[in-house]
Amino acid sequence: MTVTTPRPVTVPEETQQEERRPARPWRTIVWNDPVNLMSYVTYVFRTYFGYSQERAHELMLQVHHDGRAVVAEGARETMEVHVTAMHSYGLWATLAPEGEG
Repeated sequence: MTVTTPRPVTVPEETQQEERRPARPWRTIVWNDPVNLMSYVTYVFRTYFGYSQERAHELMLQVHHDGRAVVAEGARETMEVHVTAMHSYGLWATLAPEGEG
């Protein structure tokens, strides 16, 4: 039986460059709905995200007037957790990569 030594793999420079780029941030977006009171949406933002009353109110008004607000940014997995949490509070939420949605 002959034992062979594996050869090193050469990775093209283009692939190495791609791997060095930071992952594109994702966003949690909360959408306006006809069901939840503005005070409740503010409460959720304060309770779940820990926003101050002023910041939570500002985001709630953005949802109300613009139809949506980006409430968090970060790694996709974390944003998926936030979207699930928003659904558990009864809010409409989605995630999208930065620059989309």
